Amino acid sequence: MAVSLFPPRAEALFPVPGVRIGVTEAGIRKPGRKDLTVFLLDDGAAVAGVFTQNRFCAAPVQVCRDHLARGAGIRALVINTGNANAGTGQSGLVHARATCVALARLLQLAPEQVLPFSTGVIMEPLPFDRIEAGLPAAVANAAADHWLRAAEGIMTTDTVPKAASRRVRLSGGEVTITGIAKGAGMIRPNMATMLGFIATDACIDPAMMQTLVMELADASFNRITIDGDTSTNDSFLLVATQQAMHTPIRDAASEDGRRLRAALLEVAQTLAQAIVRDGEGATKFITVRVEGGASAEECRKVAYAIAHSPLVKTAFYASDPNLGRILAAVGYAGIGDLDQTRIDLYLDDVHVVTGGGRHPDYSEADGQRVMKQAEIQVRVGLGRGTHAETIWTCDLSHDYVSINADYRS
Repeated sequence: MAVSLFPPRAEALFPVPGVRIGVTEAGIRKPGRKDLTVFLLDDGAAVAGVFTQNRFCAAPVQVCRDHLARGAGIRALVINTGNANAGTGQSGLVHARATCVALARLLQLAPEQVLPFSTGVIMEPLPFDRIEAGLPAAVANAAADHWLRAAEGIMTTDTVPKAASRRVRLSGGEVTITGIAKGAGMIRPNMATMLGFIATDACIDPAMMQTLVMELADASFNRITIDGDTSTNDSFLLVATQQAMHTPIRDAASEDGRRLRAALLEVAQTLAQAIVRDGEGATKFITVRVEGGASAEECRKVAYAIAHSPLVKTAFYASDPNLGRILAAVGYAGIGDLDQTRIDLYLDDVHVVTGGGRHPDYSEADGQRVMKQAEIQVRVGLGRGTHAETIWTCDLSHDYVSINADYRS
């Protein structure tokens, strides 16, 4: 069961002018489920994306990178679930490109104006014939208010659809932001096993888009981990349809630029945290904050050492305040000149460790009280500087093993 995560309401997801979404059942892997989604973008939209850093990246990731680099003006996205089209060699590239051709023909576009996305089982041939047969129904279904259907249509092992919306007032008018994401396992930054799509009607200088999408990813989807695995298909796309009535944003440091970035980041972080809350088998949502680092990089090293430790994660699942496991992770994080006598450790409001040893007022009952909570903050002070970093993770349960053992069955 997801941790404090509830299905979004369709009426709470604001349509974005310039975006229509169609969803259908194509029978890609299992009958009777939404598994094929198209996004139709009005002419003039600016699009930018970031993708997995796994060198064994999926065919659709390769095609997306190629099409974005061509700068032809993206007009459509096509997303299938049930099959990752990864580890499929040359035939996978052929099928990914053929999917773009098939949708482009329906919409009278050039194939390079279409971006393909896939998620699901790796090393199985993409059933292109089913996708091609399903595309007319997906296009016919397209409407501006189908964000919740799209959130459902891109799910794999997710138990809850993930979507968020915000509105923000800028100079001269209001801007809408709506996004969806999927992901529950094989989650590790750079990026997680996830698909994420955020659209806004904001008027943004296209030259700013790539920097903006990278900044959003680095502060949201690249701050989560469930199991330390980096997928082959991770993709995060930002779309700006340029249809709002505000003064166009050409400077990220302007007041409007800062307001818009903050609202976009709020949506991105909500989606990223929803992925962790719906982590496969998760029962705890854990914030790991490392402070007092000599650099941001070493703070991240310590945070991920804690978040990736199976011993730490299973202790959280058991609500067992076996907190020496956290200290051990801090110690092996890779800081060669770490002074353990300057380490502090907190669980929420409980000061567990000071000066590298047990705090004199700490009691195991206090630690267990916090460990039983569904949401927990681990805060580590390194005593080395002024930098701080925060990531989000979850516990590791029996269900995680069961879900992944049965994934292909």
